[in-house]
Amino acid sequence: MDIATPVSLQEEASFQSSDTYVLEDLDYTLKVIIIEDELPAYKRLSKLLQEVTRDKIEILTHLDSIEASLIWLQNNPTPHVVFLDIHLADGSAFDLLKKVKPDCPIIFTTAYDQYALEAFKTDGLDYLLKPIKKEDLLLALQKRNRFTKLFSQKETTEETPKVNTQTLKKRFIVRFGEHIKTLDVEEIAYCFSSHKATCACTFAGQVYPIDYNLDALEQMLNPMDYFRVNRQFITHIRAIKEMKTYSKGRVFLALQPAIDESLIVSSEKSAKFKKWLGGEL
Repeated sequence: MDIATPVSLQEEASFQSSDTYVLEDLDYTLKVIIIEDELPAYKRLSKLLQEVTRDKIEILTHLDSIEASLIWLQNNPTPHVVFLDIHLADGSAFDLLKKVKPDCPIIFTTAYDQYALEAFKTDGLDYLLKPIKKEDLLLALQKRNRFTKLFSQKETTEETPKVNTQTLKKRFIVRFGEHIKTLDVEEIAYCFSSHKATCACTFAGQVYPIDYNLDALEQMLNPMDYFRVNRQFITHIRAIKEMKTYSKGRVFLALQPAIDESLIVSSEKSAKFKKWLGGEL
């Protein structure tokens, strides 16, 4: 909890009536979360955000503790910006960032300036002193826009990794008993390792031993269709029958054909997994 210096009525009126401090070139709705345990500070920040963005803002949630923030960040899509008060009732912002690192800019808010160095060491984009001024908020959001454009341009101009189609397999030769057959990749629902053997299970429920380990198969299967869930499983997106959120940001998967064990996407892989579900490599 931070104790901010009160704002004078004259100062409040001056920036409420000014149209100077407006974020230009915002052609989408900015999605943010505010982590703040003081209700007046939250109301002030949300009002300033509406004014600076001309209502092109969506406050996804207001959180007031480390515990609630950790749960939300582990189980929800990443916002565009996190506004994070340094002093919360159950700990500091730095305690939170030791447990989770949002993949988006963080703008710290506080009534004290002695934490600025530590804030920037944790990759904070900016550091706003309370009571937050509209011009300072605007500068922070402009910085965020510049960084976003810079990195998006860098990603599009640099050579991005491409799928090496020469290594992708169209079919495999599988052996069972004295028989040999070809197995088209499109038939494979998932691959798994068990007792030092690797097998492919088809959408029809047939299981065949296969002469490659999962590391090799990961390079042979199209990454747009198949995902390496863990050390034992690679699954096709169409083989996922059901998904449920699990503790600590993990994801529980039910496959079809069904398997006899629980298949969990780890918290470390869950962000990549969700991007894959959305069609991103």
